[in-house]
Amino acid sequence: MLDIKWIRDNPQAFDAGLARRGAAPKSGEVLDLDAQHRGIVTELQSLQSRRNEVSKQIGQVKSKGGDASAQMAEVAAIKDQMAKLEDKEKEIGQYLRDLLMTIPNMLDAAVPEGKDETANVELRKWGTPRQFNFAVKDHADLGTGLGLLDFDQAAVISGARFSILKGALARLERALAQFMLDTHTTQHGFMEVNPPLLVKAEALQGSGQLPKFVEDLYVTTAGHWLIPTSEVPLVNMVAEKILTEAELPIRVTAFTPCFRSEAGAAGKDTKGIIRQHQFEKVELVSVCTPEQSAAEHEHITKSAEVILQKLELPYRVVALCAGDMGFGMARTFDLEVWLPGQNAYREISSCSNAHEFQARRMNARYRPGNDSKGTRFVHTLNGSGLAVGRTLVAVMENYQEQDGSIRVPQALQPYMGGLELIRRG
Repeated sequence: MLDIKWIRDNPQAFDAGLARRGAAPKSGEVLDLDAQHRGIVTELQSLQSRRNEVSKQIGQVKSKGGDASAQMAEVAAIKDQMAKLEDKEKEIGQYLRDLLMTIPNMLDAAVPEGKDETANVELRKWGTPRQFNFAVKDHADLGTGLGLLDFDQAAVISGARFSILKGALARLERALAQFMLDTHTTQHGFMEVNPPLLVKAEALQGSGQLPKFVEDLYVTTAGHWLIPTSEVPLVNMVAEKILTEAELPIRVTAFTPCFRSEAGAAGKDTKGIIRQHQFEKVELVSVCTPEQSAAEHEHITKSAEVILQKLELPYRVVALCAGDMGFGMARTFDLEVWLPGQNAYREISSCSNAHEFQARRMNARYRPGNDSKGTRFVHTLNGSGLAVGRTLVAVMENYQEQDGSIRVPQALQPYMGGLELIRRG
């Protein structure tokens, strides 16, 4: 959520920031509501002051044996007037807050201009795509050919966009997650967390998924929401808290299932396991001071890159342009891994800096230095370290052999009991 005072003081910059995203100006609507709200608050303060003044008069008149009925009638009238204004103040205040909740974050000045993903800027590449001397298969054909990936029975159980992994492929996915967690916790300074998979609406509002992405979420009859990413519970670990500067940065990681309805994804990645309703991800989250923010963004990005390097998977890093940026993020670097089955680089991680956008929604602050009074909003960052299912896809396609078997990357062999080759049993 954006700072209303900043919008009030910088309406043109606010509208210009929205225009970078291709969004319509909002300063007029926001400032009109803000003016109404502030006007009511001022009127309430004036009435309260008058009420206090008249109440003192009542005491003075009565102490002298006089008739204070006129003053008492005025106090009663003021009380009724204030009750009506308080209801109106709450109504307009909530309407203003709801409006602010729908407005995207302001973009970092370093974000490239552009309307869509075609304007994203490649920053660097790592690795060389393997040259095959046989016709490559995609992961779906490889998995079904091995008898270890079943879409048909998953559809019987759950419907479209679900799958069943079996045997060595199921173990390989688990090995990937454990390898990622071990690397991030022992080498990159992240603390492992096992968070709730069901959260309250407030947690999704705090992280920015609600109300914007309500159609992409699953909600239970009890009012809990299934997490679309463990970013939600991880960033909310600091919700409503005032931290000390010495505690920052806080770095946490979690391996969880994630659940998304994929609203609007009809026709996209219908084959295979790239886009499913249920998937697994290792998430990286950092909470820090504004001064640490840029360095933490690089740290999260490099931490995710290390996983791809250790797995010897070719990838590239791209900076998302203004028109391709996520709702709550100020700057994003995407990691795209090479998929031979698609002859293309595909996203495997988005490493993003939200600046104070999420912190304002969660009321997450810290106390700078030894300052005993003032507080500032923290900055929050997140990234996939990595999307486990997509990493499995990349391993299967890049390590395939002509007979349909799959070599196990050396980094994963200790997690696979020394297994070097996955072949049909």
